Amino acid sequence: MLIDSHCHLDRLDLTAHDGSLDNALNAARERGVGKFLCIGVDAANAPVVKQLAEQYDDVWCSVGIHPLDLSRNDPTDLAWLLQALDHPRVAAIGETGLDYHYEPDMAQAQQDSFRCHLQAAATTGKPVIIHTREAREDTLAMLREADLANAGVLHCFTEDWDMARAALDLGYYISLSGIVTFRNADALRDVARRIPADRLLVETDSPYLAPVPHRGKPNEPQFVCEVAAFLAELRDEPLERLWENTTANFHRLFPLTTA
Repeated sequence: MLIDSHCHLDRLDLTAHDGSLDNALNAARERGVGKFLCIGVDAANAPVVKQLAEQYDDVWCSVGIHPLDLSRNDPTDLAWLLQALDHPRVAAIGETGLDYHYEPDMAQAQQDSFRCHLQAAATTGKPVIIHTREAREDTLAMLREADLANAGVLHCFTEDWDMARAALDLGYYISLSGIVTFRNADALRDVARRIPADRLLVETDSPYLAPVPHRGKPNEPQFVCEVAAFLAELRDEPLERLWENTTANFHRLFPLTTA
């Protein structure tokens, strides 16, 4: 079994599947994808991702406020977050984090929100799904300050080995998306070769960032198979072993998904 550890099922372009999410999920299941983690990005879609997780036995979800969604939302409220997390199908917190590339003027608001999510993680024990871009030092500083026992994952990782190693030293996992297949991703491929087998996850981040050979098309959960195949070849390991390891890692990081 392979797991898509990060997808946005409520945002998929379902044109290729006659408008049916069932068809899109079945296409992934037929290729061996056995679970999906559907990611929350703000308060409005929290009920949506929960409903999807309730509807499908192999779908789990997270809830949180994406750093790039803060400008159109009220400040992150810890009481709301804790209430939203109190659900048997919510396996994680986020996605949250820092992104100074698109909204550098929101840095303080992003830090406040991120800190709130990390506090919720400390309270609930649920792992954190982290988005970080052009905010390396602040991200790592806040993770060190939080000192979470349950840690989490840096999803759709695009940084260098120094940041990956620092996150690994803090107990975090690294998740790779279709970006690793892109022609200009040599530095990321170097990171991908070095990530320990017991700390690696794979994802699509669909409907975004479709891997080669689907680049430029809408991404979907079944394409996690292409990400996994590319990584297995890159890391010179049997594909079956990469499937097994990333699935075991997912279940270790998100223990609720084994229920």
